[in-house]
Amino acid sequence: MNVYPFIEAEQAERHSVKRACELLEVSRAAFYQRAAGPSRRDVADEELFESIKHAHEESGGTYGSPRVHRALRDAGQCCGRKRVARIMRKKGLVGRCPKRWRTTTEQDPDAMTTAVDLICREFGPGVEIDRRWCGDIERHEALLNRAVVKGHRLRLVAASR
Repeated sequence: MNVYPFIEAEQAERHSVKRACELLEVSRAAFYQRAAGPSRRDVADEELFESIKHAHEESGGTYGSPRVHRALRDAGQCCGRKRVARIMRKKGLVGRCPKRWRTTTEQDPDAMTTAVDLICREFGPGVEIDRRWCGDIERHEALLNRAVVKGHRLRLVAASR
């Protein structure tokens, strides 16, 4: 609810603004600041935001505050790096970096295209206890290497290579 019109009405009737602000729990500074309008800094920030928005859109939305600041400086507009960062943060403009694609595994060209499914995709607990074991390839290779080193006998359930 906007209480400022009530305070303005009280002021017009020559009542105490201080008392009205106390009753409505509003600071007098906020009331007078609203009455004065936007500050010079706010107006300058809005003008600078238009330039920031243009530079950000020109980059396809990928530039963050350091690159936007550099683009503005190269265009001849003088402003601070932290000011550009503050305005971008306030307006919700963020730089976007492309997600880097990484290869997580190396494919073996000699490997079969599909591994033989010896357990018929039944991973839950069955009637026979301790008969089917499942795990990822890295864990399986580590156990296989450990078994070979220790000389244990190991039977493979499914081979992926």
